[in-house]
Amino acid sequence: MREFDYQRAHDVAGAVALLGADPDTRYLGGGTNLVDLMKTGVERPARLVDIRELPLDEIETTPEGGLRIGATVTNGDLAAHPEVRRRYPALAQAVLAGASGQLRNMATVGGNLLQRTRCGYFTDVTQPCNKRVPGSGCPAIEGEHHNHAILGASDHCVAIHPSDMGVALTAFDAVVRFETADGPGQVPLADFYLPVGDTPHRETALPPGALITGVTLPPAPVAARSRYRKVRERASYAFAIGSLAAALDVRDGVVRDVRLALGAVASRPWRAVAAERVLTGAPATAETYAAAADAELAAARPLPHNGYKVDLVRNLVVAVLTELAEETAR
Repeated sequence: MREFDYQRAHDVAGAVALLGADPDTRYLGGGTNLVDLMKTGVERPARLVDIRELPLDEIETTPEGGLRIGATVTNGDLAAHPEVRRRYPALAQAVLAGASGQLRNMATVGGNLLQRTRCGYFTDVTQPCNKRVPGSGCPAIEGEHHNHAILGASDHCVAIHPSDMGVALTAFDAVVRFETADGPGQVPLADFYLPVGDTPHRETALPPGALITGVTLPPAPVAARSRYRKVRERASYAFAIGSLAAALDVRDGVVRDVRLALGAVASRPWRAVAAERVLTGAPATAETYAAAADAELAAARPLPHNGYKVDLVRNLVVAVLTELAEETAR
């Protein structure tokens, strides 16, 4: 591991000033992803700015009825918060599915959104990787890709985003708040992650030197009846091979409102907009759910060894929406 300087920030403005636009400085929250990448040599910062003491660890109800979540709130505190569990249960379930208890007690909301792919070629510095070294190639396309993207990929990168939390936040139209030397800003999570295109090393829309200060969830009555379902290769702590955050409002047998976001299928949490369009105003039946999934998956471009994800996601959508509709009818 490269030697590095360490400084502790005591206020947001001070943290932003310490980082500036220095590409060799990183913010340190829980460190559950960054420190691992430093050990493997993927990340080699010259300085870490510790932000854990910043006043960004609160969860508050907004006047409109949503939630404001600070960037240094731990995953464990987020999942346990009564208003999160009541208003956005899929978010609490996603966090609990995302890691071990030890990791949840260290990892932060802001860090979770900024975690990087777990692609083996990305984390192995002896291998080429366009995300790590632009222009070096993407060996996953011809190599090991059974858990890689089927949506939104490109010839330059087929890696997936590993966050469970991000999938639920995407389903509920979360907005990321940040601070820069020029003042505060915000960006919808739907626009936070950049399309892969031919620049997979450019992952987010954050300005240089920006510090994530929190996430805002707008009020969403449909979210109170929501669920996160994660499929993984083993029952214990593991990254998803497919996941779904879903919320459903059914009245008189018709879908009145629905939110769907998919995980482990793209370089970012994938809002299933095409599926939502098919479902809204349609009969709440298994046939409709399957048609909605097919509409979303029409754009899928699986590789030779990850085509199973198409059927997995289709079955996941049908199963979870069926369960939610049955609960609504009780």
